[in-house]
Amino acid sequence: MAVVFPKGFFWGGATAANQFEGAWDVDGRGPSVDDHFMGGSVDTPREITLTIDPDKLYPNHDGIDFYHHFEEDIALFAEMGFNMFRMSISWSRIFPNGDDAEPNEAGLAFYDKVFDCLRAHDIEPLVTLSHYEMPYHLVEKYNGWESRELIDFFVKYCETVFDRYQGKVTYWLTFNEINTGTSSLGAMMSTGLIKGYEGPASGIEVTPQQCFQALHHQFVASGRVVRLAHEKYPQFKMGNMDCFILSYPATCDPADVLANQQEMDRMNWYCSDVQVRGAYPFYAKRYWREHGIELKIEDGDLQDIADGKVDFYTFSYYMSGTVGTHGVEQMQGNMAMGGKNPYLESTDWGWQIDPTGLRIALNEIYARYQIPLMVVENGMGAYDTVEEDGSIHDPYRIDYLKRHVQAMGEAIDDGVDLIGYTWWGPIDLVSAGTGEMRKRYGFIYVDKHDDGTGTYERRRKDSFFAYQKIIESNGTEGLE
Repeated sequence: MAVVFPKGFFWGGATAANQFEGAWDVDGRGPSVDDHFMGGSVDTPREITLTIDPDKLYPNHDGIDFYHHFEEDIALFAEMGFNMFRMSISWSRIFPNGDDAEPNEAGLAFYDKVFDCLRAHDIEPLVTLSHYEMPYHLVEKYNGWESRELIDFFVKYCETVFDRYQGKVTYWLTFNEINTGTSSLGAMMSTGLIKGYEGPASGIEVTPQQCFQALHHQFVASGRVVRLAHEKYPQFKMGNMDCFILSYPATCDPADVLANQQEMDRMNWYCSDVQVRGAYPFYAKRYWREHGIELKIEDGDLQDIADGKVDFYTFSYYMSGTVGTHGVEQMQGNMAMGGKNPYLESTDWGWQIDPTGLRIALNEIYARYQIPLMVVENGMGAYDTVEEDGSIHDPYRIDYLKRHVQAMGEAIDDGVDLIGYTWWGPIDLVSAGTGEMRKRYGFIYVDKHDDGTGTYERRRKDSFFAYQKIIESNGTEGLE
């Protein structure tokens, strides 16, 4: 059977302000957490510095300079056929310190121009309010989301952008990959628990108590923001965003099956149960007890969470892993999670490629929640070569794209209500995990390199035209 995607399906790409916007200190923007991260590689972790050293390279400072190239980039997205573009707002561009009394008008005006440009090209913005980014001042003063005070700061920021863009943005996500906050490294990225830390990002040690308390504050903030949107802006559609790392039992040993079930609960279901169902899951209390977690839950918190149930579920999907109790060999590579699976191939960065896993994930998520789904990140980082004539041939990326689109089509045929797909990094950008440019995801090549050099010239890869054909046919052609 041919893949059949529903009429009005959203096709597009996804980015994050801190990874591609650049202009880190332009027009009143304050430093964010990522502005204190130097570059790294698949083998060398990124370094965090307490102060910005002008003699060191911080790749996020420049990104790919979308700030000054957004009209060109959006025109290229439109040429590919996008009808949705996922992006984030830089909190520190709106409130440079996070706890400012008034917003930065220049920052608000920038996003006005971006949204107007998207609308001019008939592209629907999908906006993430917090994508691994917060004003660095909130880390220095409050240790990020460990402090309840961030709830009010975040709500104020959201109130500001909701009011400003209410006629330009309909689809919103509160926190990017919020579930990464259940681990020490993820908490560093998503909740800013790095006050006073300097050194390799991989050296961060955050206690389960800190991780889950910070997550609780984010849940309350998300709940309040979703309730605000539903009450004041009924046209808004509010979603969550999880990093879905599908895992399989390493063997059929019941001990492995149980271990995998527990890992799926922690990694994939804990946070989405809260945001979709509006309450902590049944297994939470035992998990808290066994990990020494005693949440400080104030009066009204659980009601805020209950009132903040999202309208649709979104997630990233890059890889799957295995879980076992018999010494499973772990995947090697940047942020690769879980044990190796002998049936799967891997990318150059050690991420296992599992298109069938995407179909499995879509079925499991939809069976659990029965609300519309979007795959808002999916893609592969790879080395690209620019030929002498300027062309970039990337059959490996095209193959990855086609296989995952086919898997989504199968899930839709299974009965899953999938409404959108936004490829991660439709244009090359800075890797969040390594700070590299050589780890390229894009259908559009950007002449920017790991040493900071480059002309910022944009050029189309072969995959640009492959995705264009898929979109033009609404997923019925270009998959052969």
